[in-house]
Amino acid sequence: MKFNKIYLALLGSILPVSSVFAGGLDRSGQSISAFLQPGNYAEAGISILDPKVRSSKLAVDDMAEDYYFPSAAIKVQATDQISLGLLYDQPYGADSLYPNGNPVFSANGEATKVEVETHNLTALIGYQPTENWNFYAGPVYQTVQGTVSLRGLAYGGASKLGSYDINLKEDEAYGWLAGFAYQIPEIALKTAVTYRSEIKHELDTTETFGFGAIQRPNALTEVVTPQSVNIDLQSGIAKNTLAFANIRWVHWDQFAVTPTFLKTASGNNLIDYSDDQWSANIGVGHKFSEQWSGTAAVGYDSGAGNPVTTLGPTEGYWSLGLGAQYSPAANYFIAGGVKYLWLGDAIAQTGGKPVGQFENNYALAYGMKIGYRF
Repeated sequence: MKFNKIYLALLGSILPVSSVFAGGLDRSGQSISAFLQPGNYAEAGISILDPKVRSSKLAVDDMAEDYYFPSAAIKVQATDQISLGLLYDQPYGADSLYPNGNPVFSANGEATKVEVETHNLTALIGYQPTENWNFYAGPVYQTVQGTVSLRGLAYGGASKLGSYDINLKEDEAYGWLAGFAYQIPEIALKTAVTYRSEIKHELDTTETFGFGAIQRPNALTEVVTPQSVNIDLQSGIAKNTLAFANIRWVHWDQFAVTPTFLKTASGNNLIDYSDDQWSANIGVGHKFSEQWSGTAAVGYDSGAGNPVTTLGPTEGYWSLGLGAQYSPAANYFIAGGVKYLWLGDAIAQTGGKPVGQFENNYALAYGMKIGYRF
């Protein structure tokens, strides 16, 4: 049972929507699969998520905004034993906006909302002492910024935190990545273990209260994006067919965002999580012809604890995804994927007190990727 190396590399990267909604603020899944492709390789992709997060008890029809995030990578095999790579993604984020007019989450014509945006640029160098082994490491450059507005009775109304705003100005910081991979190309066996360090940020922060009446500028808020481990597995199981799996752990259980004024006023964190996140994506891929391949995969995410913050009231998910890839020539391809996610019910809380349950949530994810060998 022998496999063409190029076919294997393409089939292993079909689904560009493998991790678009996960525990905590996790988005991209921080894959390095592009760096493990044979030869010289470049890719660019985009993923789009359309979630619906609601609460019948709180009369919230949908509080989760649609969002998209791009990714890109380039890998160069400089010598037989040295490879270089540069990866871009947006690993963490949040986009939520509650419906206006609901007194639980809005006041004075404004509604509770959150926007968190991150960017990662990872540089990698790999050493391949043999055809089977690859050891790699490199620095990670990361930026983080965010804005949050709390409105309504869920936060105590205007006399407490129901008129609170925070602006976390963009900050840049550095971390690192290290891992190893082992493969047997003849039978399509490949495994990789990748560790990413936590990255500590100190963001210039402006907090306002009373619909802008009181302003507390020039403070610093510490945000530590969590350490994580990815395990990627792949193996041929029949002619033109392989099985693959990704397992991911993210250390969320000590994550907290604690602005100075909000902590003083309420004794609580703005965002925190109680559990680590575990997720898995397992599936099969099949080559139908020289031009067409496809995948099917199921996914699970544990979430990062329950009860959860009102800024992201879901607990994990189950998912089903399908992908297809068209290769007009041996050196490039176009891939697309779609995924349906059953988002877990969760109890939303503020200040340690339950506000209400969010249930019957779901999301649709779409993605596209273009890959090129040179």
